[in-house]
Amino acid sequence: MKLKKLYEAVVAKGIEADPRGKETVMKSLEKKEKAYDEMKKEDKEFFDIESLSNPYADTRILYGTGDEEIKAVLMGIDMEMGELLLADRLSSGGRKIDLVISHHPEGKAYANFYEVMRMQADILNRFGVPINIAEDLLEGRIKEVERRLSPVNHTRAVDMARLLDMPFMCMHTPADNMVAGYLQKTFDEKAPDSLDDILKILKEIPEYREAAKNNAGPKILIGAKERRSGKIFVDMTGGTEGSKDIFESLANSGVGTIVAMHLSDDHREQAEKCHINAVIAGHISSDNLGINLMLDELQQKGELDVIECSGFRRFSRIK
Repeated sequence: MKLKKLYEAVVAKGIEADPRGKETVMKSLEKKEKAYDEMKKEDKEFFDIESLSNPYADTRILYGTGDEEIKAVLMGIDMEMGELLLADRLSSGGRKIDLVISHHPEGKAYANFYEVMRMQADILNRFGVPINIAEDLLEGRIKEVERRLSPVNHTRAVDMARLLDMPFMCMHTPADNMVAGYLQKTFDEKAPDSLDDILKILKEIPEYREAAKNNAGPKILIGAKERRSGKIFVDMTGGTEGSKDIFESLANSGVGTIVAMHLSDDHREQAEKCHINAVIAGHISSDNLGINLMLDELQQKGELDVIECSGFRRFSRIK
């Protein structure tokens, strides 16, 4: 499979699995194109053309022409300078690596990844939060993340990929969309009655079973095993944590339990004040699930030899 085809397939599957719905995603792309058309010529030089067809700022080919033939992939959660050196070492030792894929963004995809947080407003709206409240609360949080990213030396790993001539890409939100949709559908269908039931369902999933064996399994952060779960909101996509002030609106919309990858102390305190239960499925294990679901789709389009690295474990669902 050509690198460009692999990348396009990742974006397409991300859109298909997007919890906002395809119509909303396509509408956002149309708005982006209109904004680009109305730009002054001097501003277009700095515009990210990829954003006209790819709605996920945190998913990009970071190094490569796109014409490279990809057979063997070194896949991991955080693929940085050390992992790129490993790929080069493996190649020089006879196990040729054609592409390094990082889940978490690097390079320009990391510098601008706060842009994907805007999708959270539409996700929250689908769960009953008024769109004006969701957008207003998110705006401040997005600016906070943007400020945090502004001093980061984000090109280090990409520079190394260039010097090693190693094709390099990242796929963040598309994979997160996959896990969010998979878990939301699972809980909607199985309708767990209690938080303990949620834990049992999660531990039936290979990625979470593996994490539990490594002392990083699903846990109840707020609530107790016998607590009723109520309406479940799987909060696992949209870049990073949104506003800590959103929990009151979620409670008012009927959400009883949040199932998340992780929750900071500030967010936990606010959720607790609003009497919302929280189950932490696990960050790396949830990333693993999303990546595995994506790889299943990719491997049905072309044979890929996937080498596990940096916290990633391959569990295939291809029959």
